[in-house]
Amino acid sequence: MFAKKTAEKATRSMSDEHKQALAEGRRQGKAVRDYLAALEAVANKPRGRKPTQDPAAIQAQIDAEPDPAKRVDLIQKRLDLQERLASENESVDLDALEKDFVAAVKPYAERKGISYTALREAGVPAAVLKQAGIARTRRTSS
Repeated sequence: MFAKKTAEKATRSMSDEHKQALAEGRRQGKAVRDYLAALEAVANKPRGRKPTQDPAAIQAQIDAEPDPAKRVDLIQKRLDLQERLASENESVDLDALEKDFVAAVKPYAERKGISYTALREAGVPAAVLKQAGIARTRRTSS
């Protein structure tokens, strides 16, 4: 049948340039992902009035409630309120993420074949793309 190869495969190592290129690609990808995620979080932030109830007030209702089913409802209400308050208090340094994005997006987009239109559709403002040096172009069909 097939003869077994007894010679060991030669071990290959990456050059320092290759390792640097991989590290740069990872850095660019992270900058792009982080900025797009922040844009998405800002776009999906709950709108409307801030909650007027205090989790401590709900906890007092929980402690006083004799009905176990109503107590579970109140517990869930308190948990939802705490989560909403926590998400409102989270602030994202969009300026720093934008700065990293601007530095990374052009080579990243060129390498991945991502167009201006795709980035705009993902929510990236035109001014940010202009700052990054990504021109508004038309793609031709191949």
